[in-house]
Amino acid sequence: MLTIGELATYAGVTVRAVRHYHAKGLLPEPDRDHSGYRRYDASAVVELIRIRTLAEAGVPLARVRELLRAGEEEFAAAVADIDRRLRAEIRERQRHRERIARLSSGDGLALPPEVVAYLDRLRELGVDERIVQAERDGWIPLAARSPERVREWMARKHEQLADPRLVAFYLTLSRALDRSESLDRTEDRAADRAADRTEDRAADRAEPKSRADHRVGPPGRADEDSWLVELADELAAYITRMADEQGEHYVDDIDLEPPLVPLMDTLAFDTVPPARRLTELLRQRGWTGWTKLERLPPQPE
Repeated sequence: MLTIGELATYAGVTVRAVRHYHAKGLLPEPDRDHSGYRRYDASAVVELIRIRTLAEAGVPLARVRELLRAGEEEFAAAVADIDRRLRAEIRERQRHRERIARLSSGDGLALPPEVVAYLDRLRELGVDERIVQAERDGWIPLAARSPERVREWMARKHEQLADPRLVAFYLTLSRALDRSESLDRTEDRAADRAADRTEDRAADRAEPKSRADHRVGPPGRADEDSWLVELADELAAYITRMADEQGEHYVDDIDLEPPLVPLMDTLAFDTVPPARRLTELLRQRGWTGWTKLERLPPQPE
């Protein structure tokens, strides 16, 4: 015969759980010995293990009570039903695990695997992470809107990345980002110095200002624009060649809804500021847009 503590140990539960099952009427209370203590036999261990197993499987205690009183066929059918439910829960939990794993990688949470692979390829090629992020943010609404076309789009993107000229464009744009940020910092420092000089000369406003004080920004901006002009020449030539060889649908056939285009353009410009100036230069070369590229009609001579 077993004490309540020994019973709990054999069944893998706590003494408190045993008392709780007694209170719920799941486990019959045994007779007490001459000292007033409960004493349990082996059948109580088996019954308690059944209760614990059903409870741990998520079966409500009220249903556990019914099953313990059921016949063999009903009990077997109930166990089979519980098993099916547990298998479904396991599959669902596995999907949750996969989503959590994708969450740690960032891109995979909101994007299909084909797009994630494309973004990883951009990283492998050395494309600046800010450009990759802009691409990612643009593909999220596209993949959500037309998931059935993602595979087709990504196949085309990988095909385009096989062209060294497009890769060179991405890498040049990456360098333009760093250059633009460097110039921004230079302009900020120049503005701060100009403000300091203005304060120093506040007592003598008649003093003529130097040419440097009138300069809007550092001379590097002209260099940056010439660099973007060269980049626009290369990009326009590449796009035109693609359109001529593959058809204009090859350049852009995503068929974005009109309200989505300016939204995605703004997102790209905020992440990759040189892109805004680049679109202006592309327009001068016969192409308009960033997210949705379109050839402009020829200008009358």
